[in-house]
Amino acid sequence: MKTPWGDVEVADAHAHFFSHTFFKALAQQKGQPDKVDELIDGLGWETPASNNAALGAKWAAELDRHGVARSVLMSSIPDDEASASEAAQAHPKRFYGYFMFNPRTPDPLPRATRAFEELGMKGLCLFPAMHRFSVRDEILEPIFAMAEKRKNVVIFVHTGVLTVGVRKKLGLPSKFDMAMSNPIDLHRVALEHPNLNFVIPHFGAGYFREALMLGDLAPNVFMDTSGSNSWIKYQLPDVTLKDVFRKALGVYGPNRLLFGTDSSFFPRGWNRAVFDAQVEVLKELAIEPEAARAILGGNLTSLLGG
Repeated sequence: MKTPWGDVEVADAHAHFFSHTFFKALAQQKGQPDKVDELIDGLGWETPASNNAALGAKWAAELDRHGVARSVLMSSIPDDEASASEAAQAHPKRFYGYFMFNPRTPDPLPRATRAFEELGMKGLCLFPAMHRFSVRDEILEPIFAMAEKRKNVVIFVHTGVLTVGVRKKLGLPSKFDMAMSNPIDLHRVALEHPNLNFVIPHFGAGYFREALMLGDLAPNVFMDTSGSNSWIKYQLPDVTLKDVFRKALGVYGPNRLLFGTDSSFFPRGWNRAVFDAQVEVLKELAIEPEAARAILGGNLTSLLGG
């Protein structure tokens, strides 16, 4: 993709794969299991193909339209590993499969192992506030140990403010627990698993200071830049996205920041506005071309493999 630093291979570290199974689960939670299409129509979104490889092809065409080389595709409900896997395996040069994982469901270690070994997934995604567990919970230790033995995989840990826009639009409750969402909870875990890489999305999503502290103390923690970063409104004193990038670069450096958009649904598709805003900030900060290439894609492909 053409950028102020020349042609850059852009790789998006944060995009959700809203499969047909995802919307079916939401319809069931609404008590309307037979009205999946009506639910999606009410959102004003396109109904995804039930064939995940076909939905993956649509995402690949969308990346082509914007000149994006690769992207993460994250399954967005637990037990939906197969959806993102089928899309990623159908388009292995374009996508890295991530999966949402609730360790409190039955047989967590076999399920996580299968996702990596058989489904070829690259990222295991933990949402402690959503599923009400601590990232320090002993139930996760065998999973971390298993993942640490593998190359080119990451543990994604959502910290900070957690809002799921589609749930809000549908009037579904989001009984999350922010007491479980502090990045500091990951400190001991990261130190005890030095060969396992962790990713904190959205600059910590409101726990920016804590995410900076964590990154300063744990070199195997990365930070993604994804989304609107509306959590900035909670910061005192007031800061801008430029301030956030400057501080993050000062602590994490350019080699542990991962560009992301938080894209998710059609017809919006890949969220170009997020990319343009972040490129403008990086340009204003006058970062070097090598650093820009690392943040916008090189770091992700180094982490997860070509």
